[in-house]
Amino acid sequence: MNDDRLYFRQLLSGRDFAVDNAVARQMVNFSYLIGDRVTGDALLVDPAYAVQELVDIARLDGMAITGALVTHYHPDHVGGSMMGWEIEGVAELLAIDGVKAPIHVQREEAFGMKRVTGLSDSDLVLHDGGDTVAVGSIDVTLVHTPGHTPGSQCFVVERRLIAGDTLFLDGCGRTDLPGGNSDELYYSLTQRLAAIPDDTVLFPGHMYAPEASATMGATRASNYVFRLPMLDQWRMMFSQ
Repeated sequence: MNDDRLYFRQLLSGRDFAVDNAVARQMVNFSYLIGDRVTGDALLVDPAYAVQELVDIARLDGMAITGALVTHYHPDHVGGSMMGWEIEGVAELLAIDGVKAPIHVQREEAFGMKRVTGLSDSDLVLHDGGDTVAVGSIDVTLVHTPGHTPGSQCFVVERRLIAGDTLFLDGCGRTDLPGGNSDELYYSLTQRLAAIPDDTVLFPGHMYAPEASATMGATRASNYVFRLPMLDQWRMMFSQ
């Protein structure tokens, strides 16, 4: 394990950054920093709202952003237009002087990413489930978890699971938006994330619960989505 080298920060929009942004306070998104304390390299997960502030937080910790990981393409996670709001994101990250940060996305999310953010193919690094992205000596494993969007993905690093909008401490991502698929989300939760050990700590994409994180064991015991073990039961609650 690299816990002595691992740099990991969970940052809440409207509290830890973008404190003057009413949309950020309302949406309560989490962004994350993952890095290697020895090399000083860091990845920024789901940069949105006040991207320069996120970069500055890393710099104050002695870290430099060398890439970005994207859980999915919705504007509250990557920037763009949403319900009449204009949100900063990956496009602004790439425009910051001194920041060279390839944007790592799941292959099936590339079309949505380009449409929402205006990025080009050359800005994106496409991945499949099971790929790893290295930051210094720290490896981040990518888990493809479709359902909320076709290319939603989670990140596993040192007994931590960054789940985006696939799974919250209470509930899960909605499936009634374009590209959502309730059956796929069922399989993502019950099969694709089934191998995640109970002692792994879940870090969600939004703060929709009083706590900011919890073990997967505690989440499986308390989250109602795991009380629907049969697909027919799931469809009764989540059918589109």
